[in-house]
Amino acid sequence: MSSRDGWYRPDEPEGYSDGYGNSGSSDATLPYAQRPRRPRPARGQGSPRSTRTTRPLRRRRWPIRILKVLSVVIVLLALVLGGLFLITPSVSQAPALVQEQAVQHGISYPGVQPPARFTKALVATEDHRFYSTPGIDPFAVVRLIAGKLTGHPDQGGSTLEQQLAKNLYTEGRSGFTVETEQVTLAVKLDMSYSKPQILQMYAEVAYYGDNYYGLRSASCGYFGVEPAQLSWPEAAVLAGVVNAPTVDDPRTNPQNARTREVHVVGRLVAVGDLSPSQGTAVLAENLNLVPSGTGCTS
Repeated sequence: MSSRDGWYRPDEPEGYSDGYGNSGSSDATLPYAQRPRRPRPARGQGSPRSTRTTRPLRRRRWPIRILKVLSVVIVLLALVLGGLFLITPSVSQAPALVQEQAVQHGISYPGVQPPARFTKALVATEDHRFYSTPGIDPFAVVRLIAGKLTGHPDQGGSTLEQQLAKNLYTEGRSGFTVETEQVTLAVKLDMSYSKPQILQMYAEVAYYGDNYYGLRSASCGYFGVEPAQLSWPEAAVLAGVVNAPTVDDPRTNPQNARTREVHVVGRLVAVGDLSPSQGTAVLAENLNLVPSGTGCTS
């Protein structure tokens, strides 16, 4: 047989070599279909397969894609926020709106500056990042948007500026667009007023239950003392009642008011304004409510 064409030639003797290293008795002289197949090495044996380099390259592209998506989201949010800044009311009249509400509720304006015990209790309970955020809590805003998209709205996380914006500009209105408006107004308020000014306006327009509007009205009405003389238990009750004035009214619902007081004192301990032993001592003090209509004696 010839190793070149695989056909039998009678003139080629046994042991014939064609000069290419192929002899007549070699397997190379057999037709291709009759050549024995070489066994493939089992997995794990022989030389390893060459690794592909495309997967690491694909993985490296993910951070770039994420950055691009985030950039687009940031630009869109900036455009939306810019538009909201233009269509929402100016906050330059916020003190005038506070005065208007004070006149409606029959209280003096301007009111007293909220004392430290009250502001600490209020901030610890309602907005513990109050002094470090620009009027909105980014984490709470993300939870709010995610809740709206998933159908599980998040009810917490409103900053004091957002609550003030609600009381001054969007009272009686609700919905996602209103909440978005409140977020924008909260940023405007933070840009226009100091934190103490925001706390004073908030304390002035807040409702404390039992027909008490304004901090001085509530302090005198419930405890018969000026705000500067509030004890820790009294400050905790007033800071806690603004969240649900009717439900946590200390006169009509003393048990709910006590539960709320415990929560506020726990928050004061959590943020470091009170030590655990001080918190225990505060909760051990009696809450002395004066008869309705007594007011401040001084």
